[in-house]
Amino acid sequence: LFNRTIKMSSRAITEFQAKTIVYNNIDRCPLKILPIAHFDLRQRWDSFENVNRWIDQETRLVVKVDQLIKRRGKLGLIEKDVSYLSAKKWIKSKSEKEIQIGKIHGYVTNFVIEPYIPHKEEDECYVCIYSVRSGDVVLFYHRGGIDVGDVDQKSENLFIPLEKTPNYDEIISKLLIHLKCSVKKQLVAEFIIKLYELYVNLHFTYLEINPLFVNRDEKTIYMLDIAAKLDSAADFICRRQWGEIEFPTPFGRQLLPEEQYVAELDSRSGASLKLTVLNREGRIWTMVAGGGASVIYCDTICDMGEASELANYGEYSGAPTEVQTYEYAKTILKLMTSTKVHKSGKLLIIGGSIANFTNVADTFKGIILALEEYRLELIRHKVSIYVRRGGPNFQEGLRLMKEAGKTLEIPVHVYGTDTHMTAIVGMAMGKVFHCSKNPQPVATASFLLNTSQSTASLSMDSEQASSGPVEQLQFGSDKSSEANRELFSSKTRVWN
Repeated sequence: LFNRTIKMSSRAITEFQAKTIVYNNIDRCPLKILPIAHFDLRQRWDSFENVNRWIDQETRLVVKVDQLIKRRGKLGLIEKDVSYLSAKKWIKSKSEKEIQIGKIHGYVTNFVIEPYIPHKEEDECYVCIYSVRSGDVVLFYHRGGIDVGDVDQKSENLFIPLEKTPNYDEIISKLLIHLKCSVKKQLVAEFIIKLYELYVNLHFTYLEINPLFVNRDEKTIYMLDIAAKLDSAADFICRRQWGEIEFPTPFGRQLLPEEQYVAELDSRSGASLKLTVLNREGRIWTMVAGGGASVIYCDTICDMGEASELANYGEYSGAPTEVQTYEYAKTILKLMTSTKVHKSGKLLIIGGSIANFTNVADTFKGIILALEEYRLELIRHKVSIYVRRGGPNFQEGLRLMKEAGKTLEIPVHVYGTDTHMTAIVGMAMGKVFHCSKNPQPVATASFLLNTSQSTASLSMDSEQASSGPVEQLQFGSDKSSEANRELFSSKTRVWN
């Protein structure tokens, strides 16, 4: 029943989504199930009213911005005890002008509307459940609300190991020791048991309720505000219980048309195509094959002090077709060349590890088509391209990429599997030795072994290096020496 994955893709959901999931799935407990409505600016008010007939002119409401924003009460993004007409006016006033939260600017477009529940501050509590590697932690504090303070320091906590279930006595003795009212203790303990059961079964990774209103007269509990995250990898398990759920973007992070286009490509493909624009004005763009490789490349760029210039994060993997790769590459090149020219030029890193089954030549053909289409813009922006890739048919792919650079008159530096995956980042930034200054043989089938001398003297003209397999590499002064056996070399093979 409580079996759960340790590694998780934890993603935040809105208050409306979180409350809907809890209301629809929690077992019998003291929780009061309330009607709840969601409104976004794409809706018409008449259609909203038809769906939410529980709202009338006499209903007292609370209306909140619902866009993953913390501390909404202190930011003036909650309006309490208002009529339906006043709620509509408040939504209109908030959505008409840009707001700033910290350093982030944006517009509010999504709201949640609920019945207003009058209560006293002393009846507010705080409950939170979050997951760690070896289990879950439950926090409880007998005070709640916007001024609750540092709950990590103030609250009581109960650690629940994986595969274990909290019982009533544990919760009473370890979490509710400062709750004086026996009726409240019983209500809260029963609620936490059922809430934790739902938390595990529906693969939550974080669930915070603040405030939790405990009405001892009615023997009822109200969730007045909630923040939650789900393990998105459990979608196939919990789709029925979650319902039709879309993971929202954070406030101020509206998807660009190009990001939406790539997301649509991804949804229609069996391959993976991802794109997030971090800084449209940045000079370093990446087009990386593989989810793991994409993280490593971004980390390397940041470690080298260029985080402020990193323009995007993304990856393509899962054997995309030539057409899909073309569409993906074209989208990135469009973004890259749509901003002002950078005085130092721009960098495009086409990287990746060694593919398992993706045909490297096919994906590179798609990228080359996009490069041809944006040739003039790439030249105008002084774009330099660095390529490193391995996998099925990678030799042909690298050869095509090198030839495309010459044909298009764009600087394209091409490396194979004997170059460390992230070495091209340092080369692109001029922070490490540039292998192209001393090109090495590229052939995958021609290597040297000599037990008496170092292979450091291996050299080869760059044009010869790109022409194909090497007939016989020089070693010392004796070309015909039997000691020069073509076996292996740790030298970097350069394709440019």
